[in-house]
Amino acid sequence: MEYSLLDFLGLLGAVGLFLYGMKVMSEGLQKAAGDRLRNILSAMTRNRFTGTVTGFFITALIQSSSASTVMVVSFVNAGLMTLAQSMAVIMGANVGTTFTAWIIALFGFKVDISAFALPLIGLAIPLLFSSKSRTKSIGEFTIGFAFLFMGLDMISKYVPDLQSNPEMFEFLQRYASLGFGSVLIFCLVGLVVTMVIQSSAATFAITLIMCSKGWIDFPLACALVLGSNIGTTITPLLASMSGNVAAKRTAMGHLLFNFLGTLWVLAVFYPFVNLNTWITEEIGQGDPTALFKYVNDLKANNPDIYNQLYTGSLPTANGEILRHQTIISQLQISVSFGLSIFHTVFNLVNLSIMIWLTKVYVKIVEFLVPARHNGDDEFQLKFISGGILSASELNISQAEKEISVFAERVARMLPMAQELITTKDGSDDFNKVYSRLEKYEEISDRMEIEIANYLNRCAEGRLSNESKRRIAAMLSIDSEIESIADCALGVGKILLRKQQSSVQFNEEIYRNIDTMFSYVQKAVDNMLVLLNNLEHQKESA
Repeated sequence: MEYSLLDFLGLLGAVGLFLYGMKVMSEGLQKAAGDRLRNILSAMTRNRFTGTVTGFFITALIQSSSASTVMVVSFVNAGLMTLAQSMAVIMGANVGTTFTAWIIALFGFKVDISAFALPLIGLAIPLLFSSKSRTKSIGEFTIGFAFLFMGLDMISKYVPDLQSNPEMFEFLQRYASLGFGSVLIFCLVGLVVTMVIQSSAATFAITLIMCSKGWIDFPLACALVLGSNIGTTITPLLASMSGNVAAKRTAMGHLLFNFLGTLWVLAVFYPFVNLNTWITEEIGQGDPTALFKYVNDLKANNPDIYNQLYTGSLPTANGEILRHQTIISQLQISVSFGLSIFHTVFNLVNLSIMIWLTKVYVKIVEFLVPARHNGDDEFQLKFISGGILSASELNISQAEKEISVFAERVARMLPMAQELITTKDGSDDFNKVYSRLEKYEEISDRMEIEIANYLNRCAEGRLSNESKRRIAAMLSIDSEIESIADCALGVGKILLRKQQSSVQFNEEIYRNIDTMFSYVQKAVDNMLVLLNNLEHQKESA
């Protein structure tokens, strides 16, 4: 097997296309889907059980847990799904991926989603030239979605072709008789191979070849499948590289789920393998451990037939060869079913344990992947949600609290804008602060819309005249707070124009700007005090 520098550069390009597709898809989602898709996803993932079912069906439909978890990472990155919701969907996706294994075991085929990538781009291009912003954004999302799957497909093409070169793994049979040490080694091999070839299904095929040649027994084949469960998490981790903190936490949660699941199986490995062997025999698929014994007996007692059988040097009309081929084919089906059952039972038991620990998972990944800045890169309403409104009067109080949170978030933009003024033009620090300011402004736009939509829905309920006046005032406050965010970003845009025009400020201008910021900061501080004590303000009025 030859692997050239050009192949490696092709692999880098494929990863780049995948990451770019993820970015375009996420941005298109933010602009096109917004509140509507967020409400749909919120309904689909209202609790951990509906979220798990959603993850299962999405993965079963597109037959790729990597693709479905990448989509979840994209949803979280776009602020359409919370971290807790994503954990439940990922847990369901891990069970959904066993559906693919069963389809391969039963029918021997797999849906190739990447085949639809180019037609999708063809359909999306006209949307980019639409005069409607929403239609244009849907076109961007579709192209990003197509690029993502094209990238996934090209990654698998440009990695070393291990599946067609199983002789590379022949040396591993030396490490097949080390007891539990062999289990750990083959679990690591399964992890690395799946990371490299980006396909747990291909690892499954390699495992079957190794079993067929008598290199490894059924327990070690199970260890390879176990390792591939961790290896498959590399794709979402790659996708999260171009995402925000919440996206990175989602990918880390996927890794953590599979890693902890693998740990408990390793703790009870041999009894767990025996359980799956028993289940395979009980459903009438034979003993999956028999293939290893049969092939090794053949190798020991009839080495010539073994060599001729696997090299294919004798014609297939040879009766003895045909007899052995038939027996081995039947035993291969037994191993295939045994590995599918092992994968399914592992994920079902893992899910039944881990689903009760969703909140713990969220806390762990928040600890492992801390936010770089308080509240940075995250979009999440704290007091109101997209669910059904219960009591409009009570909901108004929740909206007041949300407006207070909104104001606090926007208030953080003033120090950023002021910092830009004294930061060196064109420096990395300037670009970082400006990017952060832009992100906060995007979040403020979406918060304003969500709070306004929520208040409008509150207004549709039966309200007193006083409550109607409160809603009208809150809508005005909501709009004014967002205008503060626009002004803060406006300062950054003015400074960019200053750079482009090579204009320099003198000391007097800087003093005047500082004076202006001090007055604005006092006004904003006063606004926060008033918004945090709205109930008290109403009583004193």
